[in-house]
Amino acid sequence: MSRIRIGYVGTDGRSFLAALETSRATSEFHPGDYQGVVVRGTPAMPPFARKMGWPVEFVPVADNSVEAYGEALVRAFREGTLDLALVMPEGLIFQGLVDRVAEAGFGSRIIGLDERGAFLEADKLACKQLCREAGIPVAPSWCEVDARDYRAVLAAALAYLHDHGGAVLKYPYSAGGKGARLILNAWEVREVYETLIADYKQDYSQRHGKKGPWPLLVEARMSGVEISFTILVEPQGHFQILPTAMDYPERFPGPPGLNNPITGGMGSISPHPFESPELLEMAATSIARPLVQAMAQRGILRPCVLYPGCFVSFDAAWRPTAIRVCEINIRPGEPEFQPVVKRLRNLGALIQAMAASRLHEVAPEVRADQVSLCLALVTGPGGPKQQKGYPWSLTKGEVLEMDFDYLDKKNITLVPSAMDCTEDGVFKSDGSRVAFLVANATVKAGQKRGAAAEVLRQRLLTAFDLGKVRVIPRENEAGNRLDLRRDVGAHFAVAEALLP
Repeated sequence: MSRIRIGYVGTDGRSFLAALETSRATSEFHPGDYQGVVVRGTPAMPPFARKMGWPVEFVPVADNSVEAYGEALVRAFREGTLDLALVMPEGLIFQGLVDRVAEAGFGSRIIGLDERGAFLEADKLACKQLCREAGIPVAPSWCEVDARDYRAVLAAALAYLHDHGGAVLKYPYSAGGKGARLILNAWEVREVYETLIADYKQDYSQRHGKKGPWPLLVEARMSGVEISFTILVEPQGHFQILPTAMDYPERFPGPPGLNNPITGGMGSISPHPFESPELLEMAATSIARPLVQAMAQRGILRPCVLYPGCFVSFDAAWRPTAIRVCEINIRPGEPEFQPVVKRLRNLGALIQAMAASRLHEVAPEVRADQVSLCLALVTGPGGPKQQKGYPWSLTKGEVLEMDFDYLDKKNITLVPSAMDCTEDGVFKSDGSRVAFLVANATVKAGQKRGAAAEVLRQRLLTAFDLGKVRVIPRENEAGNRLDLRRDVGAHFAVAEALLP
């Protein structure tokens, strides 16, 4: 049996963990020989993998440009050091990485949408139109206005506040998950509007000139439970929905706001507390199937990962009654993909089936008796310029101290992310989300998932509180520059308390 080398393209934790689990997970039904490969990664990842003795290989990339990624992938395919590749960062898809690789004759080996299909995430207004045509449920009301016309924005926001209890202003192009701004009362309209314009004025000017018009999506606030679905798709239209995960995108506990921004993600837990077979079937029927059919009709269907973020409504027995799409992403979520990967036994077989149009033959093998938790360790406040910390101003270049023996004993995987490594093997913080702590727990017979999730959560928090992963502050060698959200995973118990 020949070894299949699968590359995960990108520089974040999900690429590294996906490669690691591709290599070491054991499938019961599809026991192929799979080697996980990180295409580029961060400078710390290769020495980190060597230090840990982990079976992860790397394909170097000259720089972070789409040209460099394209050259590295084509070279790896030609030399046989890579068989397949899944593109993780949406920016590379927007810039045409898949198109470049396909033009070189290796389109069947790369997983991701081409430039024609990238609008699903890159242009929220165009995506809304596709959903309307395909009958995919979205916000109960939405409109496009000129972002330069405050009076039009005000009128739409006030109407949605009256009819739906809230409005959302959305920069309609890719914004790394940070372009949506919620308005819950009339007092906030001007401040939220001006903050959004300040954040994206330069982007608008580059796209549409200083005189506009500047497209802005305004939609009615949706209520319900936020749940996203990772959907693997192949060219013949078959798809598989992976286990769900609950994301914690806000920097701190509580609703998003000016002082609690949406970040790249502070943690996640899989499965989502409200996942059920009925919910997955509703997602397949209402979203995945019509979306894939619409893509096929437009000629943009190819092997890809779709990641729709949704609001779901439930009845008193917690059966799903309705689902609406908030947005559609065209890559796995970060960090949501990490606990999903930790619960899969056959990621390599699934990726291979996507490329070979055999996805209907390979179902996800899920560790159904386990929950998986992922915590982001981010740069906290302080430093030579009194930096605010992630996601604002950051202190960089401080030494990381990690107790690998303790983490191994507690079955905690430390996933490197924004860190660097010196020539003499010293790991240093490189800023934002420095690393992730990921671990699984088995739900014992008679035990509720909430109880298992709480034990798991405390295991990770204890490792942090004991300083087993520490960024040493310049001003305090006994301190810890890292910070995290302590409530990640606590919603399992909250969900179970809601049951009658």
